[in-house]
Amino acid sequence: MSIELITSDGHVTITNEVIATVAGGAAIECYGIVGMASKKQLRDGIAEILRKENFSKGIVVRQDDEDIHIDMYIIVSYGTKISEIAHNVQSQVKYILEKTLGLQIRSINIYIQGVRVSQD
Repeated sequence: MSIELITSDGHVTITNEVIATVAGGAAIECYGIVGMASKKQLRDGIAEILRKENFSKGIVVRQDDEDIHIDMYIIVSYGTKISEIAHNVQSQVKYILEKTLGLQIRSINIYIQGVRVSQD
């Protein structure tokens, strides 16, 4: 699926993969995020950290009429407050998507797939 925007300059089509890539880039810049995880269930209790080119595997973009909903699967750093990290990711991703792509996001759902010691 994709989003069609009509501007004074013409038509713009934004695919869900582009939205997922921008959202993933914004999310991993937040403090306490180790990386993005796959949206599929954990195998053997270990979540795989996705690389930048695979962010769309860890983010689901859904559309209901004019509303956009985003589900993000992340891995957080050990010893951080998970609720604060989730709130920061939500606000950062919403801000970046609105500023960069001009999209109004209805909801951003955060799913914690694992807790790891960060590689800092």
